[in-house]
Amino acid sequence: MTSRYHEVYEAWQKNPEAFWAEAAKEIDWYRPWDKVFDPYAGQYGRWFAGAECNTAYNCLDRHVEKGRGSQAALIYDSPVTNTVRTYSYAELRDEVATLAAVLSDLGVKRGDRVIIYMPMIPEALMAMLACARIGAVHSVVFGGFAAPELATRLDDAKPVAILSASCGIEPGRVVAYKPLLDAAIEIATHKPTSVLVLQRPMAQASLVEGRDHDWARAVAVAKAAGSKAGCVAVKATDPLYILYTSGTTGQPKGVVRDNGGHMVALKWSMSHHYGIAPGEVFWAASDVGWVVGHSYIVYAPLLHGSTTVLFEGKPVGTPDAGTFWRVISQHKVAALFTAPTAFRAIKKEDPQGTFIGKYDMTGFRTLFLAGERADPETIKWAEAKLNVPVYDHWWQTETGWPICGNPVGLGAMPVKYGSPTVPMPGYDLHVLDAAGHEVKPGETGTLAVKLPLPPCCLPTLWNNDDRFRKSYLSDFAGYYTTSDAGYRDEDGYVYVMARTDDVINVAGHRLSTGQMEEVVAKHKDVAECAVVGIADTMKGQVPAGFIVLNAGVNRPTKEIEAEVVKLVRDEIGPVAAFKSVMTVKRLPKTRSGKILRATMRQIADGETWKVPATIDDPASLEEIGETLKSYGFSKQG
Repeated sequence: MTSRYHEVYEAWQKNPEAFWAEAAKEIDWYRPWDKVFDPYAGQYGRWFAGAECNTAYNCLDRHVEKGRGSQAALIYDSPVTNTVRTYSYAELRDEVATLAAVLSDLGVKRGDRVIIYMPMIPEALMAMLACARIGAVHSVVFGGFAAPELATRLDDAKPVAILSASCGIEPGRVVAYKPLLDAAIEIATHKPTSVLVLQRPMAQASLVEGRDHDWARAVAVAKAAGSKAGCVAVKATDPLYILYTSGTTGQPKGVVRDNGGHMVALKWSMSHHYGIAPGEVFWAASDVGWVVGHSYIVYAPLLHGSTTVLFEGKPVGTPDAGTFWRVISQHKVAALFTAPTAFRAIKKEDPQGTFIGKYDMTGFRTLFLAGERADPETIKWAEAKLNVPVYDHWWQTETGWPICGNPVGLGAMPVKYGSPTVPMPGYDLHVLDAAGHEVKPGETGTLAVKLPLPPCCLPTLWNNDDRFRKSYLSDFAGYYTTSDAGYRDEDGYVYVMARTDDVINVAGHRLSTGQMEEVVAKHKDVAECAVVGIADTMKGQVPAGFIVLNAGVNRPTKEIEAEVVKLVRDEIGPVAAFKSVMTVKRLPKTRSGKILRATMRQIADGETWKVPATIDDPASLEEIGETLKSYGFSKQG
């Protein structure tokens, strides 16, 4: 079918407010808006000002009231525990209402913050929706983060309660969460009033008297009493959640998501972008700790009346490289959304795709990739083996939904390998040079969105308007900078090439090398350090550390390097994938003392590089190349 993309995009351009007002008819409101868009509110304007709504009601109650109560809302599939369980919309509504009553009994009220530190289990999704139900603001922290990382989020969000589980499960090991949580509370200045702990049979957690509560017991008591919390009306512009991104130094950035615009854009995206109908099964193979999990495991599918899959496992090893195909076949998944790194892992284990033939995947229509740039070879492999269209798309924690993509619901456009296709309605995307001028097609610049941002995008950072303006709105007047570099071709297709700062993508997770450097520098024997992202066929990028030792240190370098790896693992967590540390005599620098990280990365990746004009000593770069070779990085030839 011919794509309607250009027609729809032009309709948005001609009258943005009419476009989003029409989309907002798909949401149930307690009170209509005074203005679709108020340009004088907030940092760049606010969407649906004056309206009142409830996100949990739109995700659950309204579907039950309209006759979809018996339809599957959530499928929990956990190969690591050999568990599959389905919840209907009515069952999920009741579980959420009960948990919301428990939170209310713990003193949580509208506007309070709640930290959710959970593995990929149904209770994590229920916790998010329970907070939304009573107007509390949730902040999900990925379970792989270590205590210091969690502590910074406690001090910034100042939660009254924390919802957690005794453990998470990785292939071959159990990760105890409670000791990490207890350590984080000990480190943090802010202390929560209550901690609700779900005991999993694989690891029982000790509870602190007076503060900690047993999840199952509290829910059982509430059920016995018939306690269920109703949906609290909140403003469309009130925060639904805070999701922290790694900052380069110190305090992480708390991305705020509001209630009204978030629902409108996500609901629109399910049909128009992903081509999914209510009642169909949609699977985002991510984690609720990341933005993909928030938007496309929890909120968007449920807003749309679809069935969502919550998967506790890995693309390989749980038990094999066919687990994705088993899930798709067993649950009749229509579309899968995952990171390219997952497919690289599957391809590595099963290059011929032999597992695919073992499963009936006739109902599977579309594969969407995002999280890092999808390399053409991975897309081609997936297309050939799965015999379905494969679409890369691009978005950020800050936006909450795709900036660019291939709008399947409007009629798919031709695929160009290496491009996430075109901007979605709402995004007036430009490619700017350093002076803020538009560059010609094919020329690389900073990808920036002309203000205002569309619904669902962050209105600000939590309690930090100044940092929001400085981080996102100050580079180019009237624009939001994505901090990504790229270009557009003659057809308007967008190509995202790299970050413009030092944040790297490790298996779809945005991690700050600067943050890692702060940890490395804590080692008593380290004088200087640099961490750069090196290309990796499996994870997209992995961090590699370069350390210069203090004078007089005569311990074995391998011993020190192992200690540095452990230090980063302890403070940031295994999610950092920090495994490589190389000892060097010096770091290449400019005459002003700036470490040449970008050039170091080019050398490590085997790219063509030039000696920067500002370098202090060109020989220092040759030394980096020799070091990389001596540590077994084979790209150095």
